Amino acid sequence: MRRISALCAAAGLAITALAATSPAEAAFHVIRWHDTGFCQIWDNSIPTRPWSSNYTTVTHRLPTFDQALAVKQVMLRHGHCAF
Repeated sequence: MRRISALCAAAGLAITALAATSPAEAAFHVIRWHDTGFCQIWDNSIPTRPWSSNYTTVTHRLPTFDQALAVKQVMLRHGHCAF
């Protein structure tokens, strides 16, 4: 039983080290939900997609969260997104 625990711990450390050494390539987009008009910042570096498919990507790839937030605020001011 100790061998299995040690093996799981070693595997967990290896995965953590691999994730820490891999370069982070964040890519943010602003998405707009069709039913509510609500805009949301989505991080595309996470390998999942939004749960429901009733959204549209309304911006191009933005390198930082701050830039995506600034674009979202401009869209809110111009009425392209619901608050």
